Amino acid sequence: MFVPLAACQTGTGQQLTALNTAEGSTENIGSLSAVIQRSPNDPAAYNVRGSAYGKAGRYDAALADFDKALQLNPNYYQAWANRGLIKRLKGDRTGALADYNRSISINQSYDAAYIGRGNLYRDLNQTQAAFQDFEQAIRLDTTDARAYYNRGLLYQQQGQHNYAIEDFASAISLQNDAPAPYNGRGLSYLALGDEDNAFADFNQAIKLDNDVAESWANQALIYERRGDNARARKSYLQATKLDPSYAPAQEGLRRVTS
Repeated sequence: MFVPLAACQTGTGQQLTALNTAEGSTENIGSLSAVIQRSPNDPAAYNVRGSAYGKAGRYDAALADFDKALQLNPNYYQAWANRGLIKRLKGDRTGALADYNRSISINQSYDAAYIGRGNLYRDLNQTQAAFQDFEQAIRLDTTDARAYYNRGLLYQQQGQHNYAIEDFASAISLQNDAPAPYNGRGLSYLALGDEDNAFADFNQAIKLDNDVAESWANQALIYERRGDNARARKSYLQATKLDPSYAPAQEGLRRVTS
């Protein structure tokens, strides 16, 4: 039976933390609102609360806060980049690109804007432009794991798995509590025929967050390749429970139950 090399393309369903300036809890947003009441002309207060709204998925409220921050300080490059992210998440790619460009024009050393714009270029299938932005963030000595993770995805897409593994390892060194770079590195190990390291990475991804369908499907793939269909079936089933529409898990489950 033919068993595919990789259960999926990492990065389509997983991302590292994108907005990390504040948590989106109701309590935290309430405390930030109190700060704004005390200092209604402080653009930083609106920027932080906007990030919290973004974390909570309240994108319209986030946009309103970033708009206010930029009204108070048109050169607030962090708010331009944050607004670009929210616009990207809302599907306004043209608006997002304009905001990222504005952020970079104000501060050409702001790594988060390059990372955000790089992700936008990935959405637009502009691979070379995305690569250049992630490269620029890395040249700026970013400590943001997303730059390495996303560049690793591009290397992986191009079949340059040794480079991808190095980038995923760098991402892990900067943010070792996220499953995405472990899944990414595991798939590149698997592409190079290193099942043991791939299996270790997929298991670590599950240990970090057992609610990610991709991790279970990747683990199942190793079991399947090793001929252990009973364990593979169990892991594929777990992946389908977490995400019934996840095609690699559905396809894998059909293979091991046929």
